[in-house]
Amino acid sequence: MRPGQRTALRDAALGVAIALGQAPLGLWPVALAGLALALWRMASAPTPGAAFRRGWLIGAGHFAFALSWIVQPFFVDPWRHGWMAPFAILGIAFGLGLFWGAAGWLARRLGGGAVTVALAWSGAELARGLVLTGFPWALPGHIWTETPLVQTAALIGANGLTAATLLALAAPLAWGRRGLAVPALVLAVAGGWSWHRLSLPEPAAPGGVVRLVQPDIAQSLKWDPDEARANFDILLALSADAPADLIVWPETAVPFLLNEGQGAALAMAAVAGGTPLAAGIQRVEGDLGWNSLAVIGPGGSITPVFDKIHLVPFGEYVPFGDWAYETFGLRAFAAQTGAAYAAGTTRNAVALSPRTGLALPVICYEAIFPEELIAAPRADWLLQITNDAWFGTLTGPYQHLAQARLRAVELGLPLVRVANTGVSLVTDARGRTVTDLHGAPALLPLGARGTLDVSLPGPLPATPYARIGDWPLALLLLAGLVLAGLVRLRRDGA
Repeated sequence: MRPGQRTALRDAALGVAIALGQAPLGLWPVALAGLALALWRMASAPTPGAAFRRGWLIGAGHFAFALSWIVQPFFVDPWRHGWMAPFAILGIAFGLGLFWGAAGWLARRLGGGAVTVALAWSGAELARGLVLTGFPWALPGHIWTETPLVQTAALIGANGLTAATLLALAAPLAWGRRGLAVPALVLAVAGGWSWHRLSLPEPAAPGGVVRLVQPDIAQSLKWDPDEARANFDILLALSADAPADLIVWPETAVPFLLNEGQGAALAMAAVAGGTPLAAGIQRVEGDLGWNSLAVIGPGGSITPVFDKIHLVPFGEYVPFGDWAYETFGLRAFAAQTGAAYAAGTTRNAVALSPRTGLALPVICYEAIFPEELIAAPRADWLLQITNDAWFGTLTGPYQHLAQARLRAVELGLPLVRVANTGVSLVTDARGRTVTDLHGAPALLPLGARGTLDVSLPGPLPATPYARIGDWPLALLLLAGLVLAGLVRLRRDGA
């Protein structure tokens, strides 16, 4: 191999090392070493173009490994869609890697060292969660999700964890031994805050009991019309005789379109025996359809509670599909012609049952966007319904779970997570798994079929992050980059 090719492979391998810190591996010491080396690689690049290439390749390696689960949906029906898998993983790896490359380019353009790279990199990750509907998955700050230090997210959020980590690693690279004081200070503050938060007494619980239903239906069978009745019967059987104030089924659990007071809705109401049953359904009006959460009440009544707002690009809708229909008459991609889901408009805290307080509904992929949950009305608990069967069984479901836990920590709210194939669980407002009515951990692992009956934990007061979000961080990062630019101008002028 040529020297340039060997260097490119080493940079990509460095990105893989960084990805080893993500769930479920959680090798954060390896990730920290990789992040430090990546900062040094970009900071020592001779030109902005070289810094871009290094950041881009490191990012591509990171995202190719961390997001390897992205190929799983194409193998649900491999003979039809399997050929797309290589293009999907390469596209997302090198596409998202552009954010890391841009950070390296900007930092070297400003003439800064490792600290400037850390500022630009943190800003790029913040932007990655917003640009083109955003995809804030596998952030460097997510390496802390399985450690006590994750409690720091209640102060600064996931993006703040990323910035604190990168700046702490950059300081010794920039200032040598004097810079070691920065990571020591960051560790002391994060550790002290985490210890304090974990030692606080538990808040008062509302007293309501929720049954989580995990049917464990394979994705290849989920929409098979010949299996629809059998799948539905599994859900009904798991919902019978629930000692609960609310029963919850996962995302798109119902394999039929419901008619109020008839058929499947009536069967759901009968098995619930008067207990409200919140279920993931598909709701249709005319040519529009929604991925929704609804409550089935006595007599098979149906109350639409929430329509999913943040849809998955190309999975649940095609960007500009409605525009293509209105402009060119192309129907195949338009939500308004029944070819995709339509987006909901409002996220409210809702009472799903008289005894369970106010829930903030989140459907699947929406759990990775903290800014959208911060903007919603304050609730008593988070409810995530999801179908992680799309994500395979290796890394995707665990990374998704880690992000849902992180939302609980950031907001100071308990989390009820109900998944088709797992992992379903209930956490307290600090992201810790609670116990069910039998004293066992309130968690159903991946690939298990069963139920959990759990008393809802109580919420904590709104956290600092829940009050202020990422705006202070964005302003600080921008100020730091502006300062680096002014220093560069002054140096060049001298």
